[in-house]
Amino acid sequence: MKRLIFILVLAVLAAAVVWPQKPGNYIPGGDALPGSPGVRIGSFVRQGARLGLDLQGGTQLTLQADMSKVDPSTRDTALKGVLSVLERRINAYGVAEPQIQTRGTDRIIVQLPGVRNIEEAKQLVGRTAQLQFKEQGPNGQWVNATGVINGETRELTGRYLIAGRQQVTFQGRGGLPEVAFEFNAEGAELFQQISSRLIGRPLGIFLDQDLVSAPTVNAVISSNGVITGLSLEEARLLAIQLNAGALPVPVSIEEERTVDATLGADSVRKSILAGELAFLVVGLFMLIYYRLPGLAAVGALIVYGLISLATFKLVPITLTLAGIAGFILSLGMAVDANILIFERMKEELRSGKSLAAAIHAGEDRAWPSIRDSNSSTLITCLVLYVFGYQFGATIIMGFALVLGIGVVISLFSAIFVTRTFLDLVLSQRWAHRSGLFGMDIQHSLAEPRTRRGSTAPLSARG
Repeated sequence: MKRLIFILVLAVLAAAVVWPQKPGNYIPGGDALPGSPGVRIGSFVRQGARLGLDLQGGTQLTLQADMSKVDPSTRDTALKGVLSVLERRINAYGVAEPQIQTRGTDRIIVQLPGVRNIEEAKQLVGRTAQLQFKEQGPNGQWVNATGVINGETRELTGRYLIAGRQQVTFQGRGGLPEVAFEFNAEGAELFQQISSRLIGRPLGIFLDQDLVSAPTVNAVISSNGVITGLSLEEARLLAIQLNAGALPVPVSIEEERTVDATLGADSVRKSILAGELAFLVVGLFMLIYYRLPGLAAVGALIVYGLISLATFKLVPITLTLAGIAGFILSLGMAVDANILIFERMKEELRSGKSLAAAIHAGEDRAWPSIRDSNSSTLITCLVLYVFGYQFGATIIMGFALVLGIGVVISLFSAIFVTRTFLDLVLSQRWAHRSGLFGMDIQHSLAEPRTRRGSTAPLSARG
């Protein structure tokens, strides 16, 4: 009874976590729960399942960092630096729940939910954003603008900007956008030296070797300046990039992909329909073929589904189309363990054992097969996940992760939950009939009679 109460409480809690914000989209006639569905414990908040780009729309970029000029011993540090800068840029841009992950030694995968302007996304994360100031040499060519600090000649670059001080402003009556920047003490001293010798001459402002503007210096400038000649969106992106800092190494865009939100919503509906149909078909098969044990298996399958979906939401695990396919596949694998148990149990019943003895013997004899088959599946999932991680194949990773978690939970549902439900059946006298177990033999499943002086059970006769 304690095990049954534990399972019921666990199922109710999982159902409360899983219950959707818009149940009418998933459950016919479903109503929303009072308040905001989800989980909130202190700072831990989970309001909904995390959906991948293929389910909610957005942009994915695969970046490759150029490590050719980086010492091998510091490449990990350089890659972490790129990751940190990208996180600051994307957070400042206002993308909800972005995902930035490293793959291998030189690749970064950036997923931007809701961002469907791929060119804008490429400008945000793909530019190094190395700001440089240059002056014209004797032949009119641009050369690095330098100054002297403590007897050392230094170039004026974006490294001297004060983080977070760059912002978009508007100039004059026309309200043209510009980016106002501010140097720290060393940068201000360099800027003052450079501007004092360039009065009446142009100062070139370059971003990633591209000339952005070349204003004429009319007075000595120290700590502040502006960059003009930009559209409003360009100015906004530049301010974000300058505040986040330049990437420590150049990056190139290796792959780009965008998914429309409408297509993503349609994929969600079709995936849910596929899952519901899979559950219905599997449940009907178990009820028709195994009858009462099949009913116990369906109950265990419901518990399995609730626990799995609650796990995906709480961790959280990003659900993709491939991940949903893995979950649906794991539904069948969860039932597979029950089928092995029930077939073994029927063999024991045919040999003349009582219902209780047949259930326990069936579970014991089926366990090695269940263990070995699920272990091989988990090993395959591990190999697929490692393969996907090394090569940046997020689709393969999602499939392997969801399937692996499903297999682990299915072991719990098939062994612990199903056995508890069968024990409940065992306690009911009306359930001790062969017809309820899909048997083709005609005898009672009560404790078998024994001959006087003998402990061996009588064999059932057809």
